[in-house]
Amino acid sequence: MSKKGGLTGFYEKLPPSLIKKNNVTLFPEGAIGYLVGPTLALLANSVMANYFNKYMSDVLHINSWAKGFFTWLPVISVIFVVIGNIIVGKLMDNNVSKAGKARQLLLLSVPLSLIALLFLFVFCPYNALNDSWHTGALVCIAIGYNLWFAFAYPMYYTPHAGLVSLSTRNSKDRGLLATISNATMLAAMGLSSMILPFFLNLLFVYDMSGKGTPVTNDAGKILYYVDESGAAIYDAGLSQNHWKVFVIALIIITFVGVLIEYFFTRERVTEETAGSEGNEKKALPTGAQAKICLHDKFWIIMMVFFFLYQFGGMIKNVSQNYFCTAMFPDANGNYTVSYGGQLQGTLAIIGAIPTAIGMVIALPLANKLGSKAKAILCGAVVATIGGVIGMLAPSNWVVVIISFVVKALGSTPAMYLSLALLADILDHQEAVNGSRTDGLSMTIYGAIIAGMTGLTTGVLNAVLSAVNYDISTLQTNGALRAAMPWVFIGGETLCYLGIFLIFLFMKVEKFGKLDHKAIVEDQKAAAKAEGRKYISAEEKIRMEEGEEAYQAELKKQADVAKAEEARLAKLSAEQKKAEKDAEAKLLEEFNALRKAANRPSIKA
Repeated sequence: MSKKGGLTGFYEKLPPSLIKKNNVTLFPEGAIGYLVGPTLALLANSVMANYFNKYMSDVLHINSWAKGFFTWLPVISVIFVVIGNIIVGKLMDNNVSKAGKARQLLLLSVPLSLIALLFLFVFCPYNALNDSWHTGALVCIAIGYNLWFAFAYPMYYTPHAGLVSLSTRNSKDRGLLATISNATMLAAMGLSSMILPFFLNLLFVYDMSGKGTPVTNDAGKILYYVDESGAAIYDAGLSQNHWKVFVIALIIITFVGVLIEYFFTRERVTEETAGSEGNEKKALPTGAQAKICLHDKFWIIMMVFFFLYQFGGMIKNVSQNYFCTAMFPDANGNYTVSYGGQLQGTLAIIGAIPTAIGMVIALPLANKLGSKAKAILCGAVVATIGGVIGMLAPSNWVVVIISFVVKALGSTPAMYLSLALLADILDHQEAVNGSRTDGLSMTIYGAIIAGMTGLTTGVLNAVLSAVNYDISTLQTNGALRAAMPWVFIGGETLCYLGIFLIFLFMKVEKFGKLDHKAIVEDQKAAAKAEGRKYISAEEKIRMEEGEEAYQAELKKQADVAKAEEARLAKLSAEQKKAEKDAEAKLLEEFNALRKAANRPSIKA
């Protein structure tokens, strides 16, 4: 907190968090700060991930007159996404204030989001009747696309995701917040993939001017017109105007969501690690953080996991509408975006049921198995089986639903527990090395999240280009129907198979108690070196929340100790000896890690 100029000086003037309790509570911190606010803030990106590619192909028709741009824009943009996330990570490390190191960055994302969306939808000068506007449209899209995915979204999502590991040291509370935080992604994606598809006719507007052949219902009412190939004809100009109004509403929703999240979250770990006034800790250089991370096998496994999990989920999301449109004709035998959108919404609603159930059972399952990693491992097996079921008959609607449900159920431990597991890894790094790598870790995590939309969209667009996808030839494109199951179902299935294999080696949670013990000892040593009194977590509760909360915390700890004594009393002498031997071996392994990092050993 030593810097008072620049961004840090500005951040020092920001209003404080409304969360005052030292312990995490479900309300208001969990329910409002980690659920309501982020759901609103993430909605715009969910819309972008699910529908912007379709906006380019079906409204602007860029895949017809600028096929190279359509294919390579999202792929090349990944470079800028990495750069943007590096910048965000450095800002997190170097601009610590009373607000924390992440929360204040949420506010910076709002103006960036505003400018990006205006370039993409409002300023874009495309005119369906005038081909001379095409170049200007490409320029606006290139600017807006990179501004959104490389800077605006990382400026929000990277600190948003980092809040879980910075919120508290309590593993159970962290698990709760991680579950809620990941549920916001589901909620935002659900709003855009379950509800919005039923209103796609308002954003992808049919051309009702009488061109083509009319399609009618049983009462003889004209529903839409199709061209010679049987594809629906859309009014590009009217569709774009409707998108402009919709996007302005999204901007307002995003602003409200960010404000809610800022005021109803708190960074307790940042408050601990920032140092006292006059003894502020400087951020660990990026190179030093990288050295810690690259020597940590658990961190490497976790980053590979995030890549596979996000790639599998995003390739499914960006291809879902194309899959539903290509694989299932309507009652008249026509393949249309509107009908595909309805099936997409139905599929998303059905798939959300096991995902919602998983939100309730993921943490208890991890507690039952004794490990979040084991829960994710078991879920990966289930998800892989679900994918295999879907590939057996991808054109059978019932089989696709069964596959989708099984995959959704298997994905829930990974969805809800992964951020809490990453927080365990960051604590382990701090315990072993004396420093945290939140900045670099969240930079890479954020780059994976933000860059994955571009990467998977690029893969999808490459497939669409390879099979000559065009809305006008949708009716007869057999190559598209052969390819889409491998993209929509097969891609995610292979990713979960990979997750299963790497999580066989994820064992970081076994160090949990030793990590906590080492961090406390290091904090006591730091306080002594700075000539100040060490204040325990329990004393902080007494100071901030009063004697009643302090006594409640002591009782909670006493109950845990009593339960452990009862468990030990039931063990035989041989079992107790085996546990002690295992603990001694684990302590030896832990101290070897500390020694390699030039850190003193801790005692049993």
